[in-house]
Amino acid sequence: MSSHSVLEDDSLLSRLDRALFRVESALNLAGGLLILAVMLLSVANILGRKLFDAPISGYIDWMIQAVPLMAVLGIGYCQRLGGHIRMDFVIGKLNGRAVWAFELLSTLLMLIITAALIYGTWDHAERAIRLGDSTVDINLPIWPTKLAFPIMFALLAVRLTLQLWAFWRALAAGELTPVAVPLIEDAAAQARHEAETVSGLEDDARGDGGAAR
Repeated sequence: MSSHSVLEDDSLLSRLDRALFRVESALNLAGGLLILAVMLLSVANILGRKLFDAPISGYIDWMIQAVPLMAVLGIGYCQRLGGHIRMDFVIGKLNGRAVWAFELLSTLLMLIITAALIYGTWDHAERAIRLGDSTVDINLPIWPTKLAFPIMFALLAVRLTLQLWAFWRALAAGELTPVAVPLIEDAAAQARHEAETVSGLEDDARGDGGAAR
């Protein structure tokens, strides 16, 4: 789901949403750059092994550190845009306050699970720091990667709290299009927005809109 489905206004909720989204976007970009770095490192390792019989020292250790970070850095960004896999087949049949009640309940359950994950991952990170855990080959410290998980889950908890606020406000006021949450789109709308994003039309439209304002 693209960012088209997240509405904005001048409310405190929307301002907090946009501020957090800037942080999430930076972390998502870092995750993308890390993926690029892993690809380049893999190519260098293969070429070094094949051409010079000199693979990169500690290659497996670097992969062990990088792959979990690739998975977690974009988690809040994806939640903000509604990009995580979910079953819209039931909720797509609901209308009005029933939709926001369902979303409120599911977001609350996610927040509870996230809180448990923060506790568990922090426990692992703290133990790694205390014991000085490291990788087997070149002894890279493991705690930075482990510490990234409770930090990312904490940011996800902030995102879920903002979404709870938005769904509660929509439920109480009977809003049809609340801000700061990804709205459900049909397949045609999603395909159109994805095509605009890939083709660059989205940026052109925003630029024209900004010039008009």
